[in-house]
Amino acid sequence: MIRVLLAEDQAMVRGALVALLSLAGDIEVVAEVGRGDQVVPAALETQPDVALLDIEMPGGDGLTVAAALHRQLPECRILILTTFGRPGYLKQALANGVVGFLLKDAPSAQLATAIRRALAGERIVDPGLAIAALSEGDNPLTEREREVLRAALPGASIAEIAAQLFLSEGTVRNYLSVAIQKMGARNRIEAAQLARQKGWL
Repeated sequence: MIRVLLAEDQAMVRGALVALLSLAGDIEVVAEVGRGDQVVPAALETQPDVALLDIEMPGGDGLTVAAALHRQLPECRILILTTFGRPGYLKQALANGVVGFLLKDAPSAQLATAIRRALAGERIVDPGLAIAALSEGDNPLTEREREVLRAALPGASIAEIAAQLFLSEGTVRNYLSVAIQKMGARNRIEAAQLARQKGWL
């Protein structure tokens, strides 16, 4: 039996995935969690062969959790299952030890197949997403520019961003100006939204 850990914050989706995987016959879900910070402890306790992670969860996003899980349990094969097919997410996931990136709107039969292929040592990536990631290029934003854009996303003022990040207002303006230019945007909100869509934040 292939032992699977499932991390998905929506209880109904999690239940449906467990039911779906139980039909496979050779797959057993040995742990179910609804938060990112529960993944590593549950994995260390149950020693799954494969971890199936959502990206957006409370207590830690799936990409960050994947990196922590890969460090703690390198033999566990990690798959991301998400509704967010952003090219930047794919690159970050692969850099964090993820071996597969699947979209939730893919046919359900592909999930069990992907788990088997991951365990066999293959990489599994949605073809459309792979093409988008290659054509998108690398993230041009520095870590500090990403922080400033993330803070700008809810529509925060320069003063609010500066206070939140413990920077001067002039420094925030400089970072935003460079980020806006790199994104080819008209203003900080547009730059932040574009970067988020690409999975660069």
